[in-house]
Amino acid sequence: MKIGVLAVQGAFIEHIRKLQELKVETFEIRQKKDMDQSMDGLIIPGGESTAIGKLLRDLNLLDIIRNKIQTGLPVFGTCAGLILLANRVEEGTEHLGVMDITAKRNAYGRQLGSFSIEENFEEIGTIPMTFIRAPYITEVGENVKILSRVNGHIVAAQEKNMLVTSFHPELTDSAKVHHYFIEELCNKK
Repeated sequence: MKIGVLAVQGAFIEHIRKLQELKVETFEIRQKKDMDQSMDGLIIPGGESTAIGKLLRDLNLLDIIRNKIQTGLPVFGTCAGLILLANRVEEGTEHLGVMDITAKRNAYGRQLGSFSIEENFEEIGTIPMTFIRAPYITEVGENVKILSRVNGHIVAAQEKNMLVTSFHPELTDSAKVHHYFIEELCNKK
């Protein structure tokens, strides 16, 4: 099992550490040639979605990543990664646009609106969730499975080979969401 972690901006180191806890081999994706490596899945971390989207375009990574996801590469996007995967973004720009969801950027407010909570995640159970200037999902297509809600807002969802969370599981003590990604998406592709 080998997972590529997009490492152009944002919290990629925390995802690598979480995957290492699960004994999963990782490598960083920083430039176009890194996408030539064989991988069983891809993680798009949290960070600043506008900056990551610009870097994906500047580094000629956007179309390559989009094509790999559309042809079945499992992908897990957290926070900004959710926004990058959404095919509709309220008050923002579409980037990869591959998942049938509408994302609302900074839906929980500014940095001071950040919070942690424990909530149910379908198929896993109650887990800790850390939200930092987090988006949430306002609409999903008919083939999207909602995995978690917090205060009525959709904060985790899956569509085929794509998993998104508006929270940061990599910043908690739990590796359950990463384990779910590996077992339910990467091992079943």
